[in-house]
Amino acid sequence: MRTRIFLKLLLTLSLALMLTVPSGPVLSAGAGSLPSGWLPSLAVSTYHLNAKPDPVEYIQTLAPEPVHRRTARKIIAYLKERHLKKLPLDDDLSLRVFDRYVEELDQQHLFFLESDLREFAPLRLTLDDTIQRGNLDPAYRIFNRYQQRQVEHLVYLIDTVGNGLEAMDFHQEGTVEADRSDAPRPVDKAEQEAIWYRRLKNEVLNLKLAGKTLTEIQSTLDRRYQSQLNRVAQNNSEDVFRTYMNAWAGTFDPHTQYFSPRMSENFKIQMSLKLEGIGALLQSEDEHTKVVRLVPAGPAEKGKELMPGDRIVGVGQGPEGEITDVVGWRLDDVVQRIRGPKGTVVRLEILPAGMDNEYQTRIISIVRNTVKLEEQAAKKEILEIERDGRTFTLGVITVPTFYLDFQAYHEGREDYKSTTRDVRRLVAELKESGVDGIVMDLRDNGGGALQEANELTGLFIDKGPTVQIENEEGQISALYDDDGGIAYEGPLVVMVNRLSASAAEIFAGAIQDYQRGVVTGSKTYGKGTVQSLVDLGHGQLKLTFAKFYRVSGDSTQHRGIVPDILFPPVYDAEQLGESALKDAIPWSHIQPSEFIPYGDLRRYIPEMQQQHTLRTSHSPDFAYLRADLAFRKESGQRKLLSLNEEQRRKRREKSESERLVLENKRRIAKGLPPLESLEEAEDDNEVANENGIGIGKTTDEPDPLLMESAYVLLDLILFSQKS
Repeated sequence: MRTRIFLKLLLTLSLALMLTVPSGPVLSAGAGSLPSGWLPSLAVSTYHLNAKPDPVEYIQTLAPEPVHRRTARKIIAYLKERHLKKLPLDDDLSLRVFDRYVEELDQQHLFFLESDLREFAPLRLTLDDTIQRGNLDPAYRIFNRYQQRQVEHLVYLIDTVGNGLEAMDFHQEGTVEADRSDAPRPVDKAEQEAIWYRRLKNEVLNLKLAGKTLTEIQSTLDRRYQSQLNRVAQNNSEDVFRTYMNAWAGTFDPHTQYFSPRMSENFKIQMSLKLEGIGALLQSEDEHTKVVRLVPAGPAEKGKELMPGDRIVGVGQGPEGEITDVVGWRLDDVVQRIRGPKGTVVRLEILPAGMDNEYQTRIISIVRNTVKLEEQAAKKEILEIERDGRTFTLGVITVPTFYLDFQAYHEGREDYKSTTRDVRRLVAELKESGVDGIVMDLRDNGGGALQEANELTGLFIDKGPTVQIENEEGQISALYDDDGGIAYEGPLVVMVNRLSASAAEIFAGAIQDYQRGVVTGSKTYGKGTVQSLVDLGHGQLKLTFAKFYRVSGDSTQHRGIVPDILFPPVYDAEQLGESALKDAIPWSHIQPSEFIPYGDLRRYIPEMQQQHTLRTSHSPDFAYLRADLAFRKESGQRKLLSLNEEQRRKRREKSESERLVLENKRRIAKGLPPLESLEEAEDDNEVANENGIGIGKTTDEPDPLLMESAYVLLDLILFSQKS
């Protein structure tokens, strides 16, 4: 009885299982020849865009509203009593919340001086006491100082840009820190302004290397900083409250979040997948808007040009609309610009993942559309592979998400649509075609309805538990497949990657634990927690209240699913995944469920690994994958950027040359003509596909990762037949 009640509760939370990556709110955008030197002129030499802004006009003193005090007490009560982590509200937690709040406000250590933090030091151990009384004054005091420093920063930049940039010397030596998150805070205003100046100089150099004239650079930066200054002036009491309460929520775990009334409405739209837009989940990261993931079958995912990890720096409307710089904008303002009516075009200027210079941006166009459940449906294809003079027929079923038409399901309609129903039908069709084995492709599957993970597993096992769930009280329950019968008994491979999460991990973990099939690909995301939405009367709280465990007793949380046969990762695990998130709930183990494995597939893994290594050691695509990941990681780990123009040009040329060598090595090995330049690939509209294989990969090339999973399946078939 308890299991049924618990299952009913989880069914109402279905899409809360879908992957979200906090570190700030996550919103849906719809489910969007270089000059050798300056080009001076008389107009440029006397150029001043605007008068220096008066900081007094932009600095405001914000204070909490009565509703915030009441809501804060509610949030703290829920965190204390119902969160999976039972963290005591003590001085240690107060210290962690203080540090997190300050870091959320000033991630790059640009605004707060050391003296500011010394002044706030007495608050570090008192936040636990004040919050329980609904006292938010410490949070607003800190935010008001942060806002003051922000205004001072932007006024400094606007004044410096407006007075002219001719004095900037890009021939001398000098560096700027690409990431200041671990750097000490400035001691005084003089040191702070020196940091600001070096970062401004870097922005000027980036735009200069992108081919902009000095006049264009001054105009671009002036608009950017003035826009940011205007947005600082639009901060309100709710913004402070949301930021502070998310410092509390995020200290418990990264998936627990407070949604303000406006953000709550956005979240509802995101979960409904009905919004007309580009189908992308976005989050703020420093001054940029970062792509977290793409909605399966959405316009962005179909276009194959926008990728997780990319940063959006500009947005334009229509095929010819001017690109508006959105660096430093609020996340909800960027989202509003990307959303729009079905059939219209939005143009995005993006800085690809792993690139650290703004001159490396490119512009893409996406036609907005509505994401429909039917387009996210599972689909099949058939592959034919020759081995030892025999043709093997292998089926592939791609499952983009674990979907369920809840309205039709609850209305009792017999024709309701779900992942399990569609896969059952596809399996029957493949069996009728006489396939020798099936690959289940769960790459980029961010989860969905827990019921579907349970029932889909049931298509491949007879009876037994599929997943264990621990609630906030420490009680363990399990979901079972108890209908008997197997839709498919043959050889099975499940394919995953770093963006396979939640319900996808439950399915892959169950298949692996039962030894019902072999898992291939790269390590999964590691989201093994469940969230529920709590109505606060003023916004909502997304609260982590349960944790998933495999039938083996291992948690899917943090570590994810480790494939039996590991492929080179397309996505950098240090940047994406639960283990990359601060304060993520750790991995753990509980008592295994009682279940009966199907044979002993693990005995084949060593020999299958040898066959895989032998095949891929000669694969140009796998060689490219490994080299490209290493290249992107090395690019993203640079701590210091040179402010010398000649050195930066040489570095860019070296970077482009290395990428071109990588791509041409792959192309030549596959019998394709080499490229003269990287631009040639873009001119031919040969862009990297969702698997990241090759800058100039054509759409008619087979997916090498899928093909290798098919070869692994073939190994499994042959080894099974031998034994």
